Amino acid sequence: MKKPIPIGYEDIKELIDKNLYYVDKTMVLKDFLDVHANVTLFTRPRRFGKTLNQSMFRRFFEDERKPDGSRIDNGYIFDDLAISKCGEAYLRHQQQYPVINLSLKSGKQPNFEMAYKSLVDEIIGEFQRHAYILLDDKMEYRDQQIFQAIAREEADDIQYAKALGILSKMLEKYHGRKCIILIDEYDVPLENAWFAGFYDEMIGFIRSLFE
Repeated sequence: MKKPIPIGYEDIKELIDKNLYYVDKTMVLKDFLDVHANVTLFTRPRRFGKTLNQSMFRRFFEDERKPDGSRIDNGYIFDDLAISKCGEAYLRHQQQYPVINLSLKSGKQPNFEMAYKSLVDEIIGEFQRHAYILLDDKMEYRDQQIFQAIAREEADDIQYAKALGILSKMLEKYHGRKCIILIDEYDVPLENAWFAGFYDEMIGFIRSLFE
C-alpha cells in the first residue's frame, strides 16, 4: 500500500506518526554536525521544504520537555531514517540540547505596531513552551520575574528585543548545554517593512533580537 502524499504538513513528527510519504533528508543533520559552524543559513526557493527541514532539526536535537519537566521521547522518529545508520558520533547529539524554535512569518503586517505585536506573540509562545524551567528551585528569583513578565506580555520593549538572548541563557542554565536557536522566515519582517514604509523601526528591533 502506498503512503499518502503529505500536503500542508510542516512537522516531521506528524509525517512519521501518520505514516505519510517522506523524502529522507536526514543526512543534512550529518553535514551540519560535520561543519561545526556557529551559524548556518539555509537558502532555498519557496515551497522547497525549509520549514519541514527545520522541524527535523528541532526534533532530532531537542531535549523536549512536557509542562511538568518530564522528557518527551522523539527518538523513534529517526529509527528508519538515514541518520540512524551514521553511528554514535552523530547519534550522541540526539535529544541533548535545548532548542528555541521561532518563526517570523507573522511579521508581515501593514504597519510596525501590528508587526511588532505579531512577533512578540511568537516570542511569548516560545517562552510558554519552555515554562517547565520555572519548576527549577535553583532558578534565581530575578530570572523568574523576567521570564514570567515576558510570558505574560507584561515585559518592557527592551526585554522583548533581547528575548532570544534571555531565553537561551536561562535554558543553558537549566539543561547545562548550549542552546540551539532555529529561526524560520527570518527575512519576512524586514522585506515587508521595506515595502510598507517602516523599515527603520523594524531593523532596530530585529538587530536587537538577533544580537
